[in-house]
Amino acid sequence: MPTRRQFAALALALLAFPTVAAAQSMPSAAQIERRLEAPAERRIRPDQRVTAREFKRRPDLRRAAPSIDIQAINFAFGSAEIPVSQYQKVEAIATALERLLRRRPGTTVLIEGHTDAVGSAASNQILSERRAESLRRVLMREFGIPGRALETVGYGEEFLLVPTQNENWQNRRVTLRRIDDFLR
Repeated sequence: MPTRRQFAALALALLAFPTVAAAQSMPSAAQIERRLEAPAERRIRPDQRVTAREFKRRPDLRRAAPSIDIQAINFAFGSAEIPVSQYQKVEAIATALERLLRRRPGTTVLIEGHTDAVGSAASNQILSERRAESLRRVLMREFGIPGRALETVGYGEEFLLVPTQNENWQNRRVTLRRIDDFLR
């Protein structure tokens, strides 16, 4: 039985340092949907619209597009495959996308793959691309999301949430970004 002092120390530790599992909780379909349906942070004129390829290279446009980071999908170390055990999490993404596509048939969502900074930049770039494509493939094959609505890109370790060269779970993520407001 823990003493009062041990219990208080444990309670303080839990408040000060939430567990990785709690921090990696999967957003609900409704949360994903709300974030992606939000208006873009800036409007662009029709003559300023770009192709999907150009959008992927424009950090200024990326920052303006509605987005949500998904840190809850767990990939095995160095792997891009999404285990079947993670499909329930992918289902929340699929549900949000289905609802969004019903209301906004022209929606295009960019799936961004990100890694932490462990390993070479080249291997992280390839891994991030494979992870984004893996999520796209599961959304299409298992959940029937149309491929025309999904673009992918890998950014490797380029856009770290936590600037560190060490392993950090927060940097290993996919980001969903609604980009149709920016495309020609």
